[in-house]
Amino acid sequence: MKNFNWLGFRTLYKREVFRFLKVYNQTLFAPMVTALLFFAVFSLAIGDRVRNIGNITFQEFMIPGLIMMTMVQNAFANTSSSFIMGKVLGTIIDYLLPPLSAFEILLAMLLGGITRGICTGLCVVIAINIFYPIEVHDALTVIIYTILATSMLALLGILSGIFANSFDQMAAITSYVITPLSFLSGTFYSVRNLPEFWQTINHFNPFFYMIDGFRYGITGYADASINTGISILVVTNLVLFSVIYVLLNKGYRIKT
Repeated sequence: MKNFNWLGFRTLYKREVFRFLKVYNQTLFAPMVTALLFFAVFSLAIGDRVRNIGNITFQEFMIPGLIMMTMVQNAFANTSSSFIMGKVLGTIIDYLLPPLSAFEILLAMLLGGITRGICTGLCVVIAINIFYPIEVHDALTVIIYTILATSMLALLGILSGIFANSFDQMAAITSYVITPLSFLSGTFYSVRNLPEFWQTINHFNPFFYMIDGFRYGITGYADASINTGISILVVTNLVLFSVIYVLLNKGYRIKT
């Protein structure tokens, strides 16, 4: 790390953080309100009909999914919007001119996405805790899954930003890939209630493991192995990081 540009790295990281903090109503409070609305609607519509899932109430089951869904969507939004805005508006040159390596750019943007994901998650936790107290079963598991999940979506955001060339293309990725995977990975239901075929499909979905593991950390309930989930998320993150590093180092769809 002798030649690591710490000043440039810190500057880019602070830029990513201040960029979402400056519009906190959009980046922090709006996702919090959305999560509260989901919690209220599903609690009123289903809460009395589905009293327990495993050994926990429906509300206890749903809350971790809402928190995780909010965190990962915002981690993705932070990095993807940075890249696509830079490419469309021409400010991507701000990343290329300074003496920053591909690794330094990738790491700074990754940490910026993780930071936004965690900040929005904390806002949701505080808001929901006012109406329904949250107790943590395993804090270490919560921390591990929070970091791994927000990292994965922040990396996916960077990758999407590299390949997308317009806001429309980025919106399509968000609408057709990220949002469905967030909702259909056990956020509001237990995958054990699905037909066997769809249970098998879910077990190949990293989104399922990050929600399931995070839920275990808060409630103690899980539909799959916690260690398996951690292993899959670690491998997924390493693969994404390596692929993005190679693309950034070559300047793929950035320098042209």
